[in-house]
Amino acid sequence: MTERDMQKAALRGEPSYVWRDGQQRRLDMIVYAAGDRLRGLVLENGCGVGMYVEKLTGLGSHVIGLEYDLERAVEARVKSDKIINAAGEFIPLPSSTFDLILSHEVIEHVQDDRAAILEMIRLLRSPDPVSGKVGGRAVIFCPNLGYPFETHGVFWKGKYFFGNKLFINYLPRTLRNKLAPHVRVYSKRDMQKLFEGLPVKFIERTIIFGAYDNIIARFGPLGKFLRMVLQFLETTPLKWFGLSHFWVVEKI
Repeated sequence: MTERDMQKAALRGEPSYVWRDGQQRRLDMIVYAAGDRLRGLVLENGCGVGMYVEKLTGLGSHVIGLEYDLERAVEARVKSDKIINAAGEFIPLPSSTFDLILSHEVIEHVQDDRAAILEMIRLLRSPDPVSGKVGGRAVIFCPNLGYPFETHGVFWKGKYFFGNKLFINYLPRTLRNKLAPHVRVYSKRDMQKLFEGLPVKFIERTIIFGAYDNIIARFGPLGKFLRMVLQFLETTPLKWFGLSHFWVVEKI
């Protein structure tokens, strides 16, 4: 990875390039949360190179991908011609348009996460009591404060160090944010604040562990056992240590 690539990964995250069990599990969660909305108009807010755009389109969704980084937007257009190059805080699309919005590990990278949430809620379809149509839903994945590793690397003495860094997120916020000013991490309370005063109801608010595909590729059955144990912990209070928040909100 070049220095330029590392800087981009620090500021905007690293999108999925290879489809593995971890991505498939999250796709299954998205599909379940969407229900009938999957057949409607879908926005992936921060689509990277278009992996989820391609998969959701293959399931029958009419998908528009939004990507801030121009180079990644160009790559995504190989998979779909419905890719928009714009920022998540200022989406050039009309209100009450989408049945489903996916934000997959994106809000931690935007300049203003509250503004990005406001835009997503604005774009969700409003419920219509006359026709009986329910409101659109947003499915959001983002980093959990309780996870023992900061997965986006850190800055130290002006230099960026890529990779998982242990216990960074357990430091006082002021110190943590000096080491990782390029990416946010969220507690449940932080997430709740993002939606304060907005016309939504909460369908799902939980924390999930990863699929750990790299560990499985290296250690085989031992890695699969680790994944099984960690994903079991999602059903216990120990999910507090999980990798990502998984929230589903519906516009009311």
